[in-house]
Amino acid sequence: MADTRTISAIVNGKSHTATIETRLTLVDFLRHELKLTGTHVGCEHGVCGACTVLVGGISARACLMLAVQCDGLEVATVESLAADGKLNTLQQAFQDNHGLQCGFCTPGMLMTLTEFLRDHPEPNEAQVREALSGNLCRCTGYQGIVDAALDAAKKMRGTTR
Repeated sequence: MADTRTISAIVNGKSHTATIETRLTLVDFLRHELKLTGTHVGCEHGVCGACTVLVGGISARACLMLAVQCDGLEVATVESLAADGKLNTLQQAFQDNHGLQCGFCTPGMLMTLTEFLRDHPEPNEAQVREALSGNLCRCTGYQGIVDAALDAAKKMRGTTR
């Protein structure tokens, strides 16, 4: 019989309590237990960044983290970004700047950039590229993603420069 533990976490602003196997990864908890399928499973080794979520406001690879490690913490997934069916500023910038193609990497990119732009409201292109260095995209060549991040940063600051 597998070890189990009851955890409580706030996921996307909603409290969840569940009894889970202690070996369950956070990505599997989100996708299979909570049915939040926006967090994608890519490499399962923490390399691609597709599973990036925010745990306590800090980006984390959900494929490398056990769900029990989130007991008592707040977790934000890509589903937390839009409100009332309206894209947030960063999501809209991805659309406007062609920052996605197949979309597989997009949730991880959005969560990585959510944290980055919160902490770096006036980034330059090199800083955005460095922030994204842990997220792999096989479709876009990154320029649209970088442009989207810079565009979102300007809009979030309320400037057009």
